[in-house]
Amino acid sequence: MKLAFVTGSNKGIGYNIVEKLAEFYGESSEWDIYLTARNVELGLEAVKKLSGKGLDVKFHQLDITDRDSRKAFLTFVKTNYPNGINVAVNNAGIAYMAESTTPFGEQARVTINTNFTSTIDFTEEFIPLLAEHARVVNVSSSLSLTSLKNLRNDLYEKFVGPMNLIELRKLMSEFVKAAEDGTCSEKGWPSTAYEVSKLGLTKASFIFGEMLKNDPRGIVINSCCPGYCDTDMTSHKGTKTSDEGADTPFYLATLPIGTKEPVNQFVYERKVVNWCK
Repeated sequence: MKLAFVTGSNKGIGYNIVEKLAEFYGESSEWDIYLTARNVELGLEAVKKLSGKGLDVKFHQLDITDRDSRKAFLTFVKTNYPNGINVAVNNAGIAYMAESTTPFGEQARVTINTNFTSTIDFTEEFIPLLAEHARVVNVSSSLSLTSLKNLRNDLYEKFVGPMNLIELRKLMSEFVKAAEDGTCSEKGWPSTAYEVSKLGLTKASFIFGEMLKNDPRGIVINSCCPGYCDTDMTSHKGTKTSDEGADTPFYLATLPIGTKEPVNQFVYERKVVNWCK
């Protein structure tokens, strides 16, 4: 059996990505599509909703911020899918509302931990399990471009230059420290945790792409922006539906074998976007 999973997919864009994958592979008996979520009850409700549409979707609990949860999921994958993971969509993420009274330092710590650190940890853990011609999609945001352009020049040069994951993790930790100390402006960082978390995720996606460039499995990884969507994360202020937002991640998850572009790029509305000034 072939395996596809989407993190944080009990609602919003993630849910619609699962729906599209299930529709796309529905005629095939070769695929298992997994909807994953932190909350088991909400995850099972979402699967039931898709089943009501005649779609065959499975569920597994997964909290990417919990090492034990990640380990349990990947142990399950190793046991039940010896041929590996064919499609992995890193969609799980959080955003504080603009009116949140949570101290900015805490917002930065929690947001970076979920959207960047835990996503990167999980990706490092599942890369060895990727099948031949696997597709990996990181659901990021065009706000990562905004954040990049708002960096002080020395930080900008670091982010557009060559970097490894250790160096990137260190930079992201420096942002959290600046947020906690109230020194973002003087240290050259934007004062928006969500933007910076997606900046880190997009850069990490490029680094993973470089790491996998010569991998004999022929893995393709891309990051993307789903657009400003009408979801809980945007307080339903977005102009696109979550189904429309799911289109580009779905497109990247189903790129045919032999695809030359997009490969290790940032994509919006199925078009490659240049990730620098």
